[in-house]
Amino acid sequence: MSPEASSPQQAILQFLTSLQSPARILVAISGGSDSTGLLFLLDEAVKAAPDLKISLCAATVDHALRAGSADEAREVADLCASLGIPHTILIWQGDKPKTGIMAAAREARYDLLAAAAQNFKADLIVTGHTFDDQRETFAMRGLRSEQVSTGIADAVLFDRHIWIMRPLLGSRRADIRAYLKTRGISWLDDPSNEDVTYERVRMRQRLAEEVASKAGAETEGQRLLLAADAAAWLDLHFRLHGGMLGHISPDGLRAEAAVLNYALGRLAAVFGGRDFPPGGKQMDGILAFIAAAKAGRMTAGRVVFDLRRSGLYLARESRGILPLSLQPGERSVWDGRFEVVNNSPFGVRIEAAGMNAGPGAAGSPKREEECSATTESRRSGYCYEHSNAARRDDTLPKAALKRATAALPVVLPMAGIVFSDDLAGRVRLTPYSAPFDRFLTRFDFIFANRLSAVFATAPYARLPLRSIDGKTI
Repeated sequence: MSPEASSPQQAILQFLTSLQSPARILVAISGGSDSTGLLFLLDEAVKAAPDLKISLCAATVDHALRAGSADEAREVADLCASLGIPHTILIWQGDKPKTGIMAAAREARYDLLAAAAQNFKADLIVTGHTFDDQRETFAMRGLRSEQVSTGIADAVLFDRHIWIMRPLLGSRRADIRAYLKTRGISWLDDPSNEDVTYERVRMRQRLAEEVASKAGAETEGQRLLLAADAAAWLDLHFRLHGGMLGHISPDGLRAEAAVLNYALGRLAAVFGGRDFPPGGKQMDGILAFIAAAKAGRMTAGRVVFDLRRSGLYLARESRGILPLSLQPGERSVWDGRFEVVNNSPFGVRIEAAGMNAGPGAAGSPKREEECSATTESRRSGYCYEHSNAARRDDTLPKAALKRATAALPVVLPMAGIVFSDDLAGRVRLTPYSAPFDRFLTRFDFIFANRLSAVFATAPYARLPLRSIDGKTI
């Protein structure tokens, strides 16, 4: 996919011809000019090329944050009906947070769109992000960090299973509006787009007279190459012991600075259960600690970095690991590091092994032999089975191993019963990669997939694009 396009029509045609077919596309449409243009461009192109075997459906998210949003959603529904496109209105229910409303709305929006895609049996979701949005993102991130940003990704894997793609990311809003005007198509204007309370609105006004930059194409290419180099680095220099203790070889610590920064930052996010790698200053401190080549420990981003002659060891620090309670049938993420699904008939509590894990807890030291007999425990690897295997490796530092073991999850029944093998196995623990499992950009896909193999989790869903000679278009 090209990050630049000479016109919205060309961008859409290039996008559609790159897709695997047959395909069903869910169009996220708010009624604004960008998403309305996206819908009409796709509808026009699909109808002009039936041989592509692509169909459309659409969804509008009503965040219920302002008066009139429900009426606007119904207007969009009528528009889709006039085009013969199946449409659904998705309402963000429940109480809204008093702070961080934009981030919370984004999370809710994608959750709702993913559910709609499943109901429509759609293969992917598309949104109407434009080159103008990209410029604003570059500018905002540039104010926060000196590091080169790739801006908005043209493709993001959401929740490991559905790709969200942005075919108009290289097209200008003015060109999309010109397309709509020539066809006599109107759109809705969201008043929040003029609210200077939001950083993006302030940046949009600031950039109104500036000339757009074309740096995005170069940084995207650099990021893809960097991710590939970091994936190769993982194969050569990183080992995971017992599903809990990371080890980087001395040679790996002498790798090219950019590769080490990228790989180590993302490993830190995974081991720390954080959505993002440590910030620039924190990473500078970590890299300076490594460069000093003196045995010792430092903590950053909830991760203990233990430097020894045999290399660098990474483990979750023991502080700040909060317990999680789940009722039967519930699913959640514990400490940003493990997805937990409670398929047992009892409520359970997940704690760190370093806390009080009483007799009968799934994963407690008193159940080591029993855990080996549990099929589900062997698959997820968190009933001390891997820990025991790691403990038999005399080359591992005992202190680092003990620290990592203390941060493993332990499942405790809330009903005061003792878990049987069957009940313990019905609480499923799966390694969770906080920086990738919720939102995985196309740029990080190669590295994330390689890391997924290291943690013995399922591979990430591939982009729904055609390939030529084994290469994705």
